[in-house]
Formats: sequence, structure tokens, C-alpha cells
Amino acid sequence: MSATPFSRTLAILFKELIQVRRDRMTFGMMMGVPIMQLVLFGFAINSDPKHLPAIVLMQDHSAYTRSYVAALENSGYFEIDGSVATEAEAKYLMEAGDVDFIVTIPPDFTHKLLRQETPTILLEADATDPTAVGNAVAAATQLANTSFTRELCGYSGQHTGGPPFEVRVHRRFNPEGKTQYNIIPGLIGVILTMSTIMMTSMALTREVERGTMENLLAMPVTPLEVMMGKILPYILIGFFQVGIIVCAAYYLFSVPVIGPMWVLFFSVFCFIAANVAVGYTFSTISRNQMQAMQMTTFYFLPSMLLSGFLFPFRGMPEWAQMLGNTLPLKHFLIIARGVILKGNGWAETWPNLVPILVFFLTVTGIAVTRYRKTLD
Repeated sequence: MSATPFSRTLAILFKELIQVRRDRMTFGMMMGVPIMQLVLFGFAINSDPKHLPAIVLMQDHSAYTRSYVAALENSGYFEIDGSVATEAEAKYLMEAGDVDFIVTIPPDFTHKLLRQETPTILLEADATDPTAVGNAVAAATQLANTSFTRELCGYSGQHTGGPPFEVRVHRRFNPEGKTQYNIIPGLIGVILTMSTIMMTSMALTREVERGTMENLLAMPVTPLEVMMGKILPYILIGFFQVGIIVCAAYYLFSVPVIGPMWVLFFSVFCFIAANVAVGYTFSTISRNQMQAMQMTTFYFLPSMLLSGFLFPFRGMPEWAQMLGNTLPLKHFLIIARGVILKGNGWAETWPNLVPILVFFLTVTGIAVTRYRKTLD
């Protein structure tokens, strides 16, 4: 009896299921990527960040000023990390990325308040990521109407008509709140992560599929020499990509490039080296180029989501921030935005460069070890 179309289709179905079961890495990616997306988007992503770090330049110590600082913390948007004595110290903390806000209370604040002269509090916000600080700025401005209600109600000369003081907002590094200022410097890291890891991850798998791996293994070279020879071309390609992006940012999108370029390109070199080390490690694990691309996607997705490129980093829960801090892209975004928009130099850059170098050395050790196993 000849087979029916249904039985033939069923046979192909069973054959495909057996093939999927044998390809455990592909099956794992099919199950892992949706679960990872559910966890990250469901628990880690938050477009309304709270508890943003702020510093206070307190030049007037009174019950009124302390009440306003307490109101900022009670709003949930600000986490006051203490006070500083000088304006230069406060600005350094913001340029280094340690704080998002500087609250400056002038020395004559209480005197003007009691004289109904509407004093001014200066709120400086790090606007390199406008969406991250937008709601916090709105909350700080609204507090001008409510924070002194109890303190002024018993005062014979209490304020009438309008808020008792003004919160003057200064959005630093991006006063117009342009999205390009935030996105384009971040694109340097995102594009380098995707392209360099994907290209490098196919370095060894391509040799295996083309049948030239045996010739490579027979050469009198060490695993580290093979690795360096494989990744150096992609480092050069990465520099070429960065040059295109920086030129387009400056000439096409009018993004100001303020900081020293040697700091940016040295950081780019370290960041590319970390990425190609990851890609090379993937190439030692993968059996073919398809698996290498799948592993690249599995790494790239959380790296992009947890870096602060698409969503505010400080709006994520603590466990997500800890995971993001282990990935090079998060630190490189701070470096790129700091150098391009803030004019940061080496002093503000190196604290974020150290985690990238540690990541590179760790992954390089894994890659060299994995390559030795392929010699058996």
C-alpha cells in the first residue's frame, strides 16, 4: 500500500523533531531567548526610574532647607548621597557619572523666603539621558508648592499667591533634551558589540566548515598566537566603524564632541578587544556558523537591554544592575557619553575602563583554554 500524504508529512515531522533533539544548542536557544525576554522585560525594565543619586550643595542650614531635602527623598525619585562643600566637587561627581542631580541651596534662601521674596533653588540634572531624569525633575518642581506648607502655616507673614520659592532646572550636557545626543554615542557601543562579536564568532567555525581547520592546527603556532591573528583584523574594522559614527555624529547630527579623542579611541580599543574575545570564545564552542550566530544573539540581547542604552540603567532592580555591571557595554556607554557630551578626560574615564579590561582578561583566558581542547 502506498503511503498517504498525511503519513509522509508525519514522517517528515518525526524526522525534524529528532533532528531538533540532537541539536541541543539550537533547542536551548529557542527556549532560552523567550524566557530571557520575559524575565528582562517583565522584571528588569522600568521607564520610570526611582532613587536616582543626588548630591546637595547646602549653603543655608535651616529647618526649611532640611524640609525640602527630606521632601525630595520622600518623593521616591531622589536618593540623597550626602552634601558637598564646593561647587567644583559636585560638578566632578556629576561628570564622573556618580550622581544624576546637584541641588544647590543659596546662602540667603531662608532670609528671602521669610521676606516673601521667592528665593531660587538650583537643580542641575545630568541630561545625557533625558528620559531617565524627566519625571524626577517634574517631581522636584512640584514640591515647590507643597514642601513648606506646614512650616509656613504658622508664620505671620506666610506666603500668598504662588509657590514660596522657585526651582530653577539646569539640564546639563544636553539642555535641549535632544534624543540624538543620547542615542548616537550609545550606538558606538551597540554597533561594535553586535558586529565584532558576530564576525569573530565565525572565525574558527568557518575554518571547520571549509575543511581548513586541520591546516591551521598543523601550523607551529600557539593558541594565543592564533587568537591574536584572528581578532586583530576585526579590531581594525571596529575602529573604521567608530570613525564613521563619530564623523556622522558631528557633521550630520550636530552632536558636540567635547572630550579628548585619544581617551575615546583608547577606550574603543579596550572595548573592541573585550568583544572580539567573547566572539572568539563563542567560535571555540560552536560547531557551525549558525550556532555561533545564535550564541551572539543570546549574548547581545541582555547586553543591550541591561546597559542603559534603551532603558534607564538606574531604573532597573538591584539584581539587574549587578548583572549589567558585569557586561562591557554598560561601562562603555558611560565612557562614550562622558567623553563626547561632558568632555571627560582620563581621570573620569579610567574607573569604567577597569571593568572592561578585567572582562577582557577573563574571557581571553577562557578562549585560550577552549582552543587547546580543540587540539585533541
